[in-house]
Amino acid sequence: LHVQANATIDVAPDQATLNARLWERTPAQVQGEESSGDSDAIKEARDRLESRTGELIRTLENAGVDSKRIRAGSLSVRPDIVQSGNRGDDDTPPKVRTQVERSVSLTLNDLDRLPRVLDALTAAGVDSLDGVSYGLQDSDAADDRALKQALERARQKAEMMADTLDVDLGDVVNIEETTAPRYQPQMMMRAAAADSGSGSSAAEYRSGEISIDAGVSVTWEIDD
Repeated sequence: LHVQANATIDVAPDQATLNARLWERTPAQVQGEESSGDSDAIKEARDRLESRTGELIRTLENAGVDSKRIRAGSLSVRPDIVQSGNRGDDDTPPKVRTQVERSVSLTLNDLDRLPRVLDALTAAGVDSLDGVSYGLQDSDAADDRALKQALERARQKAEMMADTLDVDLGDVVNIEETTAPRYQPQMMMRAAAADSGSGSSAAEYRSGEISIDAGVSVTWEIDD
């Protein structure tokens, strides 16, 4: 007797990950023209960037983020083409500048701190905030729950089928996962809620729930 079964569980996330980027740029110059001050300009941009990165990390720590949960990425340097406003003027040579950039990511295990941390990132003047993704601190435990429910569902189906056909289930001879438990981090949902007392609006951050799917295939012998 061969049975396939699936199960889906919804779990409230208990972890949030934020990714931000900081960058500095050198003055734009005509592409192809060399300048003796290029290296100095890059060094000045890098110094500004490192200073801002350090200030951002201190701001996050003051907002209650554990320093072990803050990860500052390595420095990246790349050319940045400046778009000309005169699109129809083909004689205008393009300009280029150098952009130095660092990424900063952090993980929060206390979701109540999220609004304060987002305010801290805004106050620190990050150049890009790539959103918030919600996840689970112990995803293995949630995966096990989904897989267990799928196996229980498979047994229920097998018992129902055996009872309907008036046969007895024997030993299990084969078990296989057809859908391995997995989940995708949930992106942040934001809604504006009016403050009836002051007439202003405040941001609400709703994590929603994470769905975890699991599937199994089980085969029983039929007792003679």
